[in-house]
Amino acid sequence: MKAATLNKPGGLDNIAIADREQPDAGPGQILVKVSANSLNYHDYVVALGGIPTVDGRILMSDGAGEVVAVGEGVSGWKIGDYALSVFFPGWADGVGENEKRLGVPGDHADGFAAEYVAAPAQAFTKAPKDYSFAEAATLPCAAVTAWRSLMVAAHTKPGDIVLVQGSGGVSIFALQFAKAAGATVIATSSSGEKLDRLRDLGADHLINYKEEPEWGKAALTLTGGRGVDCVVEIGGPGTLTQSIYACRTGGHIGLIGVLTGLSGEIPTALFFQKNLVMTGITVGSHADQRDMIAAIDANGIKPVIDSHFPLEGLADAFRHQAAQKHFGKIVIDIPG
Repeated sequence: MKAATLNKPGGLDNIAIADREQPDAGPGQILVKVSANSLNYHDYVVALGGIPTVDGRILMSDGAGEVVAVGEGVSGWKIGDYALSVFFPGWADGVGENEKRLGVPGDHADGFAAEYVAAPAQAFTKAPKDYSFAEAATLPCAAVTAWRSLMVAAHTKPGDIVLVQGSGGVSIFALQFAKAAGATVIATSSSGEKLDRLRDLGADHLINYKEEPEWGKAALTLTGGRGVDCVVEIGGPGTLTQSIYACRTGGHIGLIGVLTGLSGEIPTALFFQKNLVMTGITVGSHADQRDMIAAIDANGIKPVIDSHFPLEGLADAFRHQAAQKHFGKIVIDIPG
């Protein structure tokens, strides 16, 4: 079978299409014929060598496909089921202690950039109803991250005000989940065209942060001085100050990304004066993914897919991601 692998020391030019032996479904495992992956920032960092892996690691954390074999002792799965990977195979529910967050596909273990993957049954959930494989593959990292930030950590409810940053996968899923929950959404971007598309997806208020560098204060004004209930924070230290300004007293910040760096100064006095809560979000559990899929099925939510690349074009897909011109998710198609 074909697989996209990363040769040491990493870097996009060291991604290769390799021939690997097709695996079998061992005891407790299912064999999935993979049809699609989707790109995440985590995958990009792995591909660059920023997260060390063994030589020849099969890339990509997110995958979706059809079950073609069921190993001994497996219940709940049958041939023909549509299977969707989970980011943390060992995190079933509850708090994600360190030992539960081992075995990440494409990082700690071989991933889903392959024609076939055999893995323990608990490494998968069922895909949403009426989803294509490409649509399903967008969910395990970005969508679960957005879901956990809004619904598990912040307990978003009707009437809340949510602020999302930019137009990447996490932010768009957060917008969709927040609107489905009955919340008002403020969306930021530096692109007028992307802001128009965010409005089309349901964003109630738009802020161009290039034109409004103090966009947190602008968000505060949009709420009549009340502040937002929740910020889905993907930027990190470069945006956290404005997120703090945007929040209401007792508001919540879901800290997800480090797109602006790994450390920086924040207004700690304002943070505690507002009695804010900040939760670090590292994707989520099996239970989070199942709950999210139930909400997707109930509300008819569909992912926004920016573009498709073939498996052989994985490096080019990462380059497209790095250019930050995409809107929504980038998908890798694996025909066969």
